[in-house]
Amino acid sequence: MTGVRTRTFSALRGPSVPRGPFPWWSDGLLALAILAISLVHSDRISAAQLALNIALVLPLPWRRRAPVPIFALIAAVAVVQWVVLVPAFADSALLVAFYTVAVASEPRVTAALGVAMELGIVFAATRSVSGSEQWLRAFIGVSGLAVAAGVLGINVRHRRHTLSGLRERAERLELEREQELALARVTERSRIARELHDVVAHNLSVMVALCDGAAYHVQDAPERVSSALEHASRTGRQALSEMRQLLGVLRDAPAVPEFAPQPGIGQIHDLVEQVRAAGVPVSYSVTGQPGGVPAGLELATYRIVQEALTNTMKHAGPGARASVELTCSGERITIEVRDTGTLRRPPRQGGAGLRGMRERAAVYGGELDAGPCEQGGWRVSTSLGDLVTAVR
Repeated sequence: MTGVRTRTFSALRGPSVPRGPFPWWSDGLLALAILAISLVHSDRISAAQLALNIALVLPLPWRRRAPVPIFALIAAVAVVQWVVLVPAFADSALLVAFYTVAVASEPRVTAALGVAMELGIVFAATRSVSGSEQWLRAFIGVSGLAVAAGVLGINVRHRRHTLSGLRERAERLELEREQELALARVTERSRIARELHDVVAHNLSVMVALCDGAAYHVQDAPERVSSALEHASRTGRQALSEMRQLLGVLRDAPAVPEFAPQPGIGQIHDLVEQVRAAGVPVSYSVTGQPGGVPAGLELATYRIVQEALTNTMKHAGPGARASVELTCSGERITIEVRDTGTLRRPPRQGGAGLRGMRERAAVYGGELDAGPCEQGGWRVSTSLGDLVTAVR
């Protein structure tokens, strides 16, 4: 109840008025126009009429700043004019002030002042007109002007509120669109960064291992050096090709678009052979056949195996062996990568590689488990495909 009274008193004190495109001096010109018409309308004007006309139009330049107080002030001057029975055409300033109230104030304020204005019209008609027929004509004519001013002001108010609501909605939609674009950009950049990390880290690790092996056997086994360098060259070209494809999406208008299938479960065998060529013995087994697995799930499987083997080459140390086991059951794939490394690994939270594997697993409803084994070495395991089944 207190909140209602506070809002009502605030509206009566002086509501916030849209200034519109017109400056304050336009209301001053309006006041001068009404005053000029009132002077021309009267053949002979007395000092009292001139004073009342001026008093009626004088507050009009401030009508937009304080509609209710200006209306009350003009209404008080009009009552004085009706009491002393001095006719003044400047009474029309009261209609302008009432219109401004209807534009700027809440409906209940407009209705209350409209009732007060009707009472004043009844009083003025009774004081200035004799005869019931003339009184009725005068009352209907002036009341019609007052109602027209109020209705016009209310329509303008509703129109302004509608336009304001549409403008706010458009601004809100624009802000939401910008936020969605920013989120999409961040997501896409994270995806590209993850892909680049997987491609660069794995291929560079393989190339470093091959070059180290070649340097180790340069004296005693030249034929192995030649094979290692050939594998390193092939790995480098493959890395450049994959990087070119990934970086191509960053260009606004590539001159010649390049299309190539993303790696999947079928390419894991080549990946294992690549790691074997780098000097790490790897065993690979697949149980079951994937049925209807989406390309994205196959890519996630490939990248997780790739990153796990990359970590083996980087952290397991010399003499380490690795094993890759895939278990396919319909649309569900279980991945387990183990190695026999003895070197200390990164913390369980890991860096970009482990974080990327966890993100890929989470996309398909999996939770990555990466950590040391009880018997030694390192184990990475996850099960993917829950999200695919849920969506379908």
